[in-house]
Amino acid sequence: MTRYYIAGPMSGLPDSNYPAFNAMAAKLRAQGHHVENPAEAVECDSWEAYMRLAIAQLVTCDTIVFLDGWLSSRGARIEYQLALDLKLHRLSASEVGA
Repeated sequence: MTRYYIAGPMSGLPDSNYPAFNAMAAKLRAQGHHVENPAEAVECDSWEAYMRLAIAQLVTCDTIVFLDGWLSSRGARIEYQLALDLKLHRLSASEVGA
Protein backbone atom coordinates (compact mmCIF):
# COMPACT_ATOMS: atom_id res chain seq x y z
CA MET A 1 0.00 0.00 0.00
CA THR A 2 1.35 3.40 -0.98
CA ARG A 3 1.50 6.06 1.72
CA TYR A 4 0.55 9.49 0.40
CA TYR A 5 1.05 12.93 1.89
CA ILE A 6 -1.00 15.85 0.57
CA ALA A 7 0.69 19.25 0.22
CA GLY A 8 -0.79 22.54 -0.85
CA PRO A 9 -1.71 26.07 0.13
CA MET A 10 -3.74 26.68 3.28
CA SER A 11 -2.89 30.05 4.81
CA GLY A 12 -5.24 32.85 3.80
CA LEU A 13 -7.58 30.63 1.77
CA PRO A 14 -11.29 30.09 2.50
CA ASP A 15 -11.69 27.23 4.98
CA SER A 16 -7.87 26.95 4.87
CA ASN A 17 -8.32 25.03 1.59
CA TYR A 18 -9.46 22.01 3.61
CA PRO A 19 -12.11 21.04 1.02
CA ALA A 20 -9.38 20.46 -1.61
CA PHE A 21 -7.23 18.50 0.86
CA ASN A 22 -10.18 16.38 1.99
CA ALA A 23 -11.34 15.69 -1.58
CA MET A 24 -7.86 14.45 -2.52
CA ALA A 25 -7.68 12.33 0.64
CA ALA A 26 -11.05 10.76 -0.19
CA LYS A 27 -9.94 10.02 -3.75
CA LEU A 28 -6.72 8.34 -2.61
CA ARG A 29 -8.41 6.37 0.15
CA ALA A 30 -11.03 5.13 -2.33
CA GLN A 31 -8.11 3.71 -4.30
CA GLY A 32 -6.98 1.82 -1.18
CA HIS A 33 -4.05 4.03 -0.16
CA HIS A 34 -2.99 5.26 3.26
CA VAL A 35 -3.20 9.06 3.38
CA GLU A 36 -1.55 11.59 5.66
CA ASN A 37 -3.75 14.66 5.31
CA PRO A 38 -2.46 17.74 7.14
CA ALA A 39 -6.00 19.16 7.03
CA GLU A 40 -6.91 16.48 9.57
CA ALA A 41 -4.15 17.51 12.01
CA VAL A 42 -4.83 18.85 15.46
CA GLU A 43 -5.14 22.60 15.94
CA CYS A 44 -1.79 24.34 16.57
CA ASP A 45 -0.99 27.74 18.01
CA SER A 46 1.57 28.73 15.37
CA TRP A 47 2.62 28.08 11.80
CA GLU A 48 5.90 26.63 13.07
CA ALA A 49 4.14 24.13 15.34
CA TYR A 50 1.84 23.14 12.50
CA MET A 51 4.82 22.56 10.18
CA ARG A 52 6.50 20.34 12.78
CA LEU A 53 3.42 18.11 12.76
CA ALA A 54 3.18 18.21 8.97
CA ILE A 55 6.83 17.21 8.51
CA ALA A 56 6.38 14.33 10.95
CA GLN A 57 3.50 13.12 8.74
CA LEU A 58 5.43 13.64 5.52
CA VAL A 59 8.46 11.57 6.49
CA THR A 60 6.27 8.48 7.00
CA CYS A 61 5.18 8.56 3.35
CA ASP A 62 6.70 7.47 0.05
CA THR A 63 4.66 9.75 -2.24
CA ILE A 64 3.64 13.39 -2.00
CA VAL A 65 0.76 14.90 -3.96
CA PHE A 66 0.78 18.64 -4.64
CA LEU A 67 -2.55 20.44 -4.88
CA ASP A 68 -3.05 23.34 -7.27
CA GLY A 69 -1.43 26.54 -6.07
CA TRP A 70 1.23 24.80 -3.98
CA LEU A 71 4.00 27.05 -5.30
CA SER A 72 2.38 29.99 -3.51
CA SER A 73 2.63 28.17 -0.17
CA ARG A 74 5.76 28.58 1.96
CA GLY A 75 4.98 25.33 3.78
CA ALA A 76 4.38 23.33 0.60
CA ARG A 77 7.66 24.62 -0.86
CA ILE A 78 9.46 23.38 2.27
CA GLU A 79 7.65 20.04 1.94
CA TYR A 80 8.67 19.86 -1.73
CA GLN A 81 12.34 20.37 -0.90
CA LEU A 82 12.20 17.76 1.85
CA ALA A 83 10.44 15.29 -0.47
CA LEU A 84 13.09 15.93 -3.11
CA ASP A 85 15.91 15.37 -0.61
CA LEU A 86 14.27 12.19 0.72
CA LYS A 87 13.67 10.93 -2.83
CA LEU A 88 9.92 10.63 -2.38
CA HIS A 89 7.78 10.14 -5.46
CA ARG A 90 6.17 13.48 -6.37
CA LEU A 91 2.83 13.94 -8.14
CA SER A 92 0.61 16.83 -9.05
CA ALA A 93 -3.07 16.52 -8.19
CA SER A 94 -3.87 16.08 -11.88
CA GLU A 95 -1.65 12.99 -12.03
CA VAL A 96 -3.69 11.14 -9.42
CA GLY A 97 -6.00 8.70 -11.17
CA ALA A 98 -9.77 8.71 -10.72
